[in-house]
Amino acid sequence: MPARPYQRKEVRTLLNWLSEPPRFLIFVAGPRQVGKTTLVHDALSRYGRNDYHFVPVDQPDAPRIPGLPSAEEVAYDQDVSPRDAAWLVRQWQHARSVARESTDGHILVLDEIQKIHRWSEVVKGLWDADRAERLKLHVVLLGSSPLLMQKGTSESLMGRYELIHVSHWSFLEMHEAFDFDLDDYIYFGGYPGSAVYIRDEPRWRNYVNGSLIEPSIEKDILMMTRVDKPALLKQLFYLGCNYSGQILSYDKMLGQLQDAGNTTTLARYLEMLGNAGLIYGLQKYAGQQHRRRASSPRFNVLNNALMSAGSGYTKAEAKADRSYWGHLVESAVGAHLYNTGHPDCNLYYWRESSREVDFVIERGKKLTAIEVKRGPASGHASGLDVFEENFGKCRKLLVGEGGIPLVEFLSCPAEHWL
Repeated sequence: MPARPYQRKEVRTLLNWLSEPPRFLIFVAGPRQVGKTTLVHDALSRYGRNDYHFVPVDQPDAPRIPGLPSAEEVAYDQDVSPRDAAWLVRQWQHARSVARESTDGHILVLDEIQKIHRWSEVVKGLWDADRAERLKLHVVLLGSSPLLMQKGTSESLMGRYELIHVSHWSFLEMHEAFDFDLDDYIYFGGYPGSAVYIRDEPRWRNYVNGSLIEPSIEKDILMMTRVDKPALLKQLFYLGCNYSGQILSYDKMLGQLQDAGNTTTLARYLEMLGNAGLIYGLQKYAGQQHRRRASSPRFNVLNNALMSAGSGYTKAEAKADRSYWGHLVESAVGAHLYNTGHPDCNLYYWRESSREVDFVIERGKKLTAIEVKRGPASGHASGLDVFEENFGKCRKLLVGEGGIPLVEFLSCPAEHWL
């Protein structure tokens, strides 16, 4: 399925920032394989000038974007030494020399920056020196590990950067770029790179499992942060995929996972999976913050491909199993709310005895309770009324049959429904 020419909204944001004098570092961060590199290439191709250079940290021999004079291209490319702090300094110094000689300045783009040890400390020193000189050098940093990017920016670069968060693709984006219909999106999810394979489902599953899931766990988590029990983290990921759209207590998790340790370890590993853009554990909405933290999580994949690829179901088989398809639908709604609302909106679930609300969105004093109706025989919208009785006036939404059509709901960002 060929992609149509498509420009994500973040391209325009990046172009706008590059048109201004360099005041901040520009971070482009998000989960693996959501199109960060393509997005930056797209922006640079529309930039209108050739005074930029794109350096992939993890591909020393990769072809470069044309633009610089050939002698300067060689100066960048001949340095194939280890990608360490010294290498980063050399790349930056070369960009400085180009910026000083140009009346329009220069742009340096470093892809997969988190793979350089202690990158944030080095970047801090270099950037502060540039600002003292008032150098016309924009620096764009890309990272596929939100966990590591977050750690680096919070430790050393606070107040020195602006962030462009690139999330998983929405239904509307997959529809406009790849002609996905609603069922395609619910089953195959929102990875643009996998869209060409959806008519060959075995190949699609191999791609998602081998090129998306494994690298996200192995490279974006296990190689980038300390994990004492990597096998447990992987088990937790697959358990979360199997139970996406469902509440599972930590005690029950301990009973299903080998060498599970304790609930603190599981909670920390679940947070890592969420930061890597894989699975999120929704907390129960409650008046007191400590009660939220103590609640059993409701698993939700952040891209439905993660759930479908390992399910053992084809798309036709998944649709035939109404219970499983219902969990897919709920997971698609939860992923949509998280991906389009984070970090401005907080996402929860709520349950009290038999009364339940699938999703609760909160931003400041605005509150919306959402119930997803799976089919004619399901749905318990009365939970919305009980929730309002407990927590005061809020917006109540029923999504699905008898309420807001699923296509309409997935076509608007989370804040639209507040």
